[in-house]
Amino acid sequence: MKSNIIDLLSKLISIPSYSRAEDETASVIYDFLNAKNMQVERCNNNVWVKNKYFSPNKPTILLNSHHDTVKPNAGYTRDPFDSKIEDGKLYGLGSNDAGGALVSLLATFIFFYNNENLHFNLIFAATAEEEISGKNGIELLYPLIEPVALAIIGEPTSMDMAIAEKGLIVVDCTAQGVSGHAARYEGVNAIQVAVNDIQWIHSYVFPKQSTHLGPVKMTVTILNAGTQHNVLPDKCHFTIDIRTTDAYTNEEIITILKQNLKSEIHPRSLRLQPSSIDLNHPVVKAGLDLGMKTYASPTLSDQALLRCTSIKIGPGDSERSHTADEFIFIKQIEDGIALYVKLIEKLNENYNL
Repeated sequence: MKSNIIDLLSKLISIPSYSRAEDETASVIYDFLNAKNMQVERCNNNVWVKNKYFSPNKPTILLNSHHDTVKPNAGYTRDPFDSKIEDGKLYGLGSNDAGGALVSLLATFIFFYNNENLHFNLIFAATAEEEISGKNGIELLYPLIEPVALAIIGEPTSMDMAIAEKGLIVVDCTAQGVSGHAARYEGVNAIQVAVNDIQWIHSYVFPKQSTHLGPVKMTVTILNAGTQHNVLPDKCHFTIDIRTTDAYTNEEIITILKQNLKSEIHPRSLRLQPSSIDLNHPVVKAGLDLGMKTYASPTLSDQALLRCTSIKIGPGDSERSHTADEFIFIKQIEDGIALYVKLIEKLNENYNL
């Protein structure tokens, strides 16, 4: 099975699958599962399948990873779609993020597919648009498969358990002023209004801190104002990147901003919520029993769009994601499959969801 799984990953790498353009890789995954006589389903570029003895009377564990990729950066020295294996490394765009996790979860699902003695259901889902947090990925699929008791999200974590993950809000702000001649003491400079707000953003400390993720982090990343050197601008636009934590909901963060900023604020979206899992949750306990480590993740995944308990675990190394000449070690995939299987077995034997 491992050989077939590596072959599948190689084939997926060879097909460009940028976010919103994953049709071909979705078809490859669909055909792979369909050839095993499974009842595969597809919605847009999301593909999913339930275990053979799925029962509505059991809780469900979702095994999910994504098959879309970012575009290759200019630093590539290799063909990003040439999935060669050299020195135990499988090269290619999406090999590490998150192809290794995708096929490892798929292999794990196949291993348990015919098991009549599971105390829970399993659903494997290969989803689209993760890299852009698009609305036609896991967010589109989730209502079709809920309720879900636990989601295991496959991302490169070195098979450590990401027990918390930051959320994201991007806020566009407009500071209002009154236009005037720069030589006269008249008008209100919108830049100064913005500067006062930016200073507050820079110095404000949110009272509550997350146990795992630390403080909420706000950073002004874009600033635009003015058209002429001798005219006070009546508008100044700036953008805030906010990395949220489980200490606040995204909606609470926006309320605090509205109470303290003079500028008009317009959040682009509140969809990308932070997440965390209780350290006493059965999957965390099972992972610790197997010697897995825990950590808090600063990077986003499809967890941000789920509305169920979730944890992020997968083979590969996060620091290799989106880098030139991306690769994953074959052994990382093999070890990942083995550890996923042990985790599901331990959950089935010792813990109730």
